[in-house]
Amino acid sequence: MAELREARFAQLTDGTRRPALVVVDVQRDFGDPELLGAYGLSDAAVAALDAAVGRIGELVDTARAIGVPVVWVELGSDPSRPWKSSAWLREGDYNAPMSAAEPCIVGTPGAEWYRMQPADGELRVVKRGYSGFLGTSLDAELHAAGYGWLTIVGLTSECCVDATAQDAMQLDWPVVIPRDATAAYDLAVNEAALVQLELNVAVISDVDEVVGLWARAVRAGAGAAA
Repeated sequence: MAELREARFAQLTDGTRRPALVVVDVQRDFGDPELLGAYGLSDAAVAALDAAVGRIGELVDTARAIGVPVVWVELGSDPSRPWKSSAWLREGDYNAPMSAAEPCIVGTPGAEWYRMQPADGELRVVKRGYSGFLGTSLDAELHAAGYGWLTIVGLTSECCVDATAQDAMQLDWPVVIPRDATAAYDLAVNEAALVQLELNVAVISDVDEVVGLWARAVRAGAGAAA
């Protein structure tokens, strides 16, 4: 297994594939404990969430410092376009109007980024559902920018991170997910999500290892261009 892991990483860092960091849904409605009371998080889950958001912020800063592009994927719930299947699943009414409690309603404080902000010029993609690829320009824009593999981080591991990583993999993107840069509202759910992602979707890593991979890829890319 160690040999397979290194073979995967060797292809990502050989200078032919440019890495990008994809940050998913680190918005106040998903990350700010003051807005998460309805989810019933334990103290341990709140601490894990806080730690993950901190690590994501560190990755964003490091990516910018070493020249890895940062891509922002955010939920924008639009009351004029209610997500009918979600209303059916949550409330049992397919035709229900969008509830005021829906997360990340466009223009509300809950939709704001939490403890981090996109910089000028960084790609931002607004999604309607779980996956950053479904019904958006994300795949086309990543290809147009010349990226070759993705580090996906954000909230939450079993939902929007999972859906975005699943679609990325099925669209032929190699995906690496640092386990310390994602979280769920239940520790066991998070662990189960990471197991499933590792089985079928991504290489599970950690922030320190990912930074090392980025550095190798950037150095190799600079050498190939020289």
